Amino acid sequence: MSAAPADEGKVLSRVAVPEEAQFERQLRPRTFDEYVGQEQAVASLRVSVDAAKLRGECVDHVLLYGPPGLGKTTLAGIIANEMGTTLVTTSGPAIERGGDLMGILTNLGEHDVFFIDEVHRLPRPVEELLYPAMEDFAVNFVIDKGMHARALKYALRPFTLVAATTRPGMLSAPLRERFGIFHHLDFYSETELARIVTRSAVILEAKIAPDGAHEIARRSRGTPRIVNRLLRRVRDYAQVKGDGVVTEAIARGALDSEGVDARGLDRLDRRFLTAIVDHYDGGPVGLEAIAATINDEAETLSEMVEPYLLKIGFVVRTPNGRRVTREAYLHLGKQPPATATGQAGLFE
Repeated sequence: MSAAPADEGKVLSRVAVPEEAQFERQLRPRTFDEYVGQEQAVASLRVSVDAAKLRGECVDHVLLYGPPGLGKTTLAGIIANEMGTTLVTTSGPAIERGGDLMGILTNLGEHDVFFIDEVHRLPRPVEELLYPAMEDFAVNFVIDKGMHARALKYALRPFTLVAATTRPGMLSAPLRERFGIFHHLDFYSETELARIVTRSAVILEAKIAPDGAHEIARRSRGTPRIVNRLLRRVRDYAQVKGDGVVTEAIARGALDSEGVDARGLDRLDRRFLTAIVDHYDGGPVGLEAIAATINDEAETLSEMVEPYLLKIGFVVRTPNGRRVTREAYLHLGKQPPATATGQAGLFE
């Protein structure tokens, strides 16, 4: 991206830069009791884990899907902690060859949890190696070539695969059918996020008032990862500009200066909406055209921008593309167009 402010907003809200990785791990809950939100998923996983421990077995394979930052990696870690086993993590793009996957699988311990993030990006040959590993806890590999080729079966220790994806529709049917547990993680409520930011403030030994916690939660796009990053920015601002206590006024000033508005939209979100309004008269317009207009990638917009805008009703999908709604116009301080043919229901 060419615009520095947009880059700044994007990094703040969505991408975990290396120096923040340890900060995020420090704040992650380690048990189901510490986990906030996603009550249905947590209750179901708790039953599965308890039943597996009673039988002395590993938990059935789990597929977690939903927008980034909602706790998929955290839940994988909690499953491992509750089972008293080890969490082994990787991602789809990191496993380039079948040998890479074989090395990980053969080194897993009894009932270990193997977490694959972005599982939809696994290369197909690697994915096919997973099928027997998930079903039979074994891997098949071929030695020699031609008429001397032989297939050997290597037994694995029983393990639990926890896979995470933001795009479940891209998973192949054979892989999807091998998961026994499916959970969709949705955006968090403001109350849940306020509980998360209060807990995180205690861990970080930061002083925060209830109204300060709610102000941060309100601007966090329904996402725990973002609420924790915003807390870090606000904590710095409170120490420099205030007396170290995160109040509503301090949080508002800090987040305004970071370009995060009252609805949690950052610079990239507003560029997305403004492009549709200014260049395409509010839509409909395809995602590729929007991406070209704001000089970003369509995949980034699809996974990290659009879900929240759809959730809060600022964008709607139509057969012809994306449209912005009346609420989005008003939020941007622009006059909504008069109701016209084909726009009924959007601007009325």
